[in-house]
Amino acid sequence: MFHIQDTIVSLDILEKEFCCDLESCKGCCCIEGDAGAPLTDEEEKKLQAILPVLLPDMTKEARQAVEERGLSYFDPSGERVTQIVNGKDCVFARTAHNGWCYCLIEKAYNAGKIDFKKPISCHLYPIRLSEHPTFTAVEYHRWDICHCARVLGKKQHIPLYRFLREPLIRRFGQEWYDELCLTAEEWKKQQSLQ
Repeated sequence: MFHIQDTIVSLDILEKEFCCDLESCKGCCCIEGDAGAPLTDEEEKKLQAILPVLLPDMTKEARQAVEERGLSYFDPSGERVTQIVNGKDCVFARTAHNGWCYCLIEKAYNAGKIDFKKPISCHLYPIRLSEHPTFTAVEYHRWDICHCARVLGKKQHIPLYRFLREPLIRRFGQEWYDELCLTAEEWKKQQSLQ
């Protein structure tokens, strides 16, 4: 682990190779698991504000879940997460005719209907953040369903921090990301000398 500004970053962020392989996984990270996507309080408010734009495209089950249980809930660890359907599917996930899963939030953003791309936890995955009183931990989360992404990342030699450039800059800023890249280069030099 190493420090960058007010974060502590796992070495996995530099070492692991990763590249989403949607041809293989079809976006199943939105419909698998036992909880929704982590949300900040600010993101919860943003989603509440844009919900009228998203509701027409949500499934009947998703609309009912939001109506009955709310847009989000607190999981067993106390983290706010998006509401789910059938014990696993994010309420903002839809499945296309070809079997691919897609995010309604991102679809509306790409169509210019809203100014919010998606929760940062989704954008950053497989990086997970945990907030502490004096720092933010930036860690790699390994999930079996992402095996194809690890294979493709290794085949194409794409380090995780490079694959997630856009969301890392979105969350931490360009200066932080530039420092991360410098740290990665120094770390690679040290590894080559050993």
